[in-house]
Amino acid sequence: MEGHGQRAPLAAGIAWGFLGGLAGTLVMDIVLMGALLALRQPALMCFSIVGDTVSRFLALFNMQVAGGVPTGVVTHYTVGPLFGMLFGAIVALFPALRQASWKKITLAAFVYVEILSQPLLVTTPMLLKMAAPAALQWFGGSFVMHLIMSIVLGVIVGYGLRAPSRSTLERA
Repeated sequence: MEGHGQRAPLAAGIAWGFLGGLAGTLVMDIVLMGALLALRQPALMCFSIVGDTVSRFLALFNMQVAGGVPTGVVTHYTVGPLFGMLFGAIVALFPALRQASWKKITLAAFVYVEILSQPLLVTTPMLLKMAAPAALQWFGGSFVMHLIMSIVLGVIVGYGLRAPSRSTLERA
């Protein structure tokens, strides 16, 4: 893997993005489950909401998929790494991003995750017919959780694509 200003291969960006997306999703979910438990809510509530949203969305196309926790977990751990892979590819393809500081890459990850997640997040209050207070709680909680995910994603992709290659270390 090339780093330090050299062109990083697209495959490396996708791989680091996958790792960052997976790790970011995992950290986000651990924090979320802990926060829900601290608030005396079911730890898996978010997965249930996501699963029910997916089920309702697919029902619009006459596809029957059970909602609930299992569908929410599968969706979360499919979308998170896919978001990460796309981010890693973007960073790998743009030298200005790849050569940026970890802070700038993490800021880019934050903007990317928050913007890209909005179309997905807005479907939940619409399809589940949430009342305004529940919708505001959904968006507020999602913002904080995606902030956590984006920090992990940005740090991992930034580290991975800027890490010196083995041949660079051997020459030093």
